[in-house]
Amino acid sequence: MNILGISAYYHDSAAALLRSGVIASAAQEERFSRKKHDERFPKSAIEFCLTENQITAQQLDSIVFYDKPILKFERLLDTYLSYAPSGFSSFVKAMPVWLKEKLYLKKTLRRELAEILRCGESELPPILFAEHHESHAASAFYPSPFDRAAVLCLDGVGEWATTSAWMGDGSELNSLWQIDFPHSLGLLYSAFTYYLGFKVNSGEYKLMGLAPYGKPTYVNQIFDNLIDVKPDGTFRLNLKYFDYCTGLRMTNQRLSDLFKGAPRTPEMVPTQREMDLAASIQVVTEEVVLKLARSLQAETGAKNLCMAGGVALNCVANGRLLREGIFSDIWIQPAAGDAGGAVGAAYAAYHRFRAQPRARTDAGDQMQGSLLGPSYSESAAMARLDAAGAVYERLSDEDLYPRVASLLASEQVVGWFQNRMEFGPRALGARSILADPRSSAMQSQLNLKIKFRESFRPFAPAVLENRVHEYFDLNQPSPYMLLVAQVQERLQMRPEAQASGLEQLHQVRSVIPAVTHVDYSARVQTVNAVQNPQFHKLLSEFDRQTGCPVLVNTSFNVRGEPIVCTPEDAFRCFMGTDMDYLVVGNLLLSKQQQKMDAVDRKKGALALD
Repeated sequence: MNILGISAYYHDSAAALLRSGVIASAAQEERFSRKKHDERFPKSAIEFCLTENQITAQQLDSIVFYDKPILKFERLLDTYLSYAPSGFSSFVKAMPVWLKEKLYLKKTLRRELAEILRCGESELPPILFAEHHESHAASAFYPSPFDRAAVLCLDGVGEWATTSAWMGDGSELNSLWQIDFPHSLGLLYSAFTYYLGFKVNSGEYKLMGLAPYGKPTYVNQIFDNLIDVKPDGTFRLNLKYFDYCTGLRMTNQRLSDLFKGAPRTPEMVPTQREMDLAASIQVVTEEVVLKLARSLQAETGAKNLCMAGGVALNCVANGRLLREGIFSDIWIQPAAGDAGGAVGAAYAAYHRFRAQPRARTDAGDQMQGSLLGPSYSESAAMARLDAAGAVYERLSDEDLYPRVASLLASEQVVGWFQNRMEFGPRALGARSILADPRSSAMQSQLNLKIKFRESFRPFAPAVLENRVHEYFDLNQPSPYMLLVAQVQERLQMRPEAQASGLEQLHQVRSVIPAVTHVDYSARVQTVNAVQNPQFHKLLSEFDRQTGCPVLVNTSFNVRGEPIVCTPEDAFRCFMGTDMDYLVVGNLLLSKQQQKMDAVDRKKGALALD
């Protein structure tokens, strides 16, 4: 049975193909279009999924969209009517798009799909629609390693739901309760993202990275004025401080007055006030998540928890949830945002609509290390690099891994392009930039000379799975970089001088300073030989040469661009930055050997937006 799942038209559009209950392929449109967070119909992602698996229209059993537009339109219309005449300008802008495209989505989908599949619309299989949070819940539970688990979904908003609880048992997935728009933990966090000068739906990571530089001095003020949280974790927002219901901004003057300042503009360096606000909303978010988790565990008696939705990408909150021990184990969908809805929609159709049993696997979860995108044979990679004017040498496995490990140990920065492209927002050792975590200068160098992004943003460590406990306070796998843990105390180093704000960035805090944040935390990825054999080999060789089983792993892109997809994308990114080497499969490229006019170079670090 072949089921195609689609998410589109809001942000992070994607496609996924489920074959007999197993994910065959999944990819985000942005990787092909090169438009970050591309919300358009995922034509290229669909074409990849179908072509990769040689699927025709006649071989598709169902096509499933990840939410129900009619319910979303109902919510939109109800909200505008409730607040009228306020928000009229926003209403005027939204209606034409809805009346022309989104409301009649089935017709649009059939037209687009018939073109991709080169068939008549009558030849297409039925098109189904899952609810938004149903897609999130299905993406969290069905690929998880658990036979039975509670499921918690938290995001901005779907149709109506912003927070939902579910119970999964075998192939059954049942809704328990939900919190509806406009009361949303995700929108509260996004409101602070906006207020602190970052872009909504993409800058939440920056807020999370900024938080450790501050102190949570505004927590009580947030709880007293902005959000009313009950003992069971359910909550209501004080909407007089927010404009997202009908306006074109997330917050209003009342919130600015409350915190005694206008929203930060992107070009402004964050002050201590912004850092303290970031720290405060992070603590508030964690407290709400913990209360919800405790009440869900008490209600279900479940030992395990699955999570999805944009808030589930808050790896700091996830790490704290794990440490609290409310559940024995937690599993988070690696593409927890809207992109993962394509996977969830396909699973929902297979198990809930088609009533099929879950597939079994010996590899733990069914996400296959999230390596679900395109890969390139050596001959294809060589042809593409040749066309781009690249100069390279081919190495055997016996030579490649020692050579690259030696380069990394000498503080060279390496672009690493292997295997199938990752699905989700994290590079996991297939489309990664790698470096030596022992270097005290590496964090700033990577941010300013290679990633062209804010200097305060931390980098993640990739560590051999069987060695993670030696370096981090973490005793379980974290293959998808979704858990934050403390660096082991014996490896920490206390700065001699006191520092505040961004000055803390330049202080060495552990034996692996490039991946140690100012609060001694790290967003950990564990690597094993089953899920990613190439990356595991490199980590093992680096460990053999240096005694350190850890590497800096950051996504293979620069600020404002999606992670690279093709060898050409990798070469352009390599040439446009101060990266020293590029590895594509077994092909090694040295920057010094390239024709420096092959690709335009990026110019300097960019502003703080």
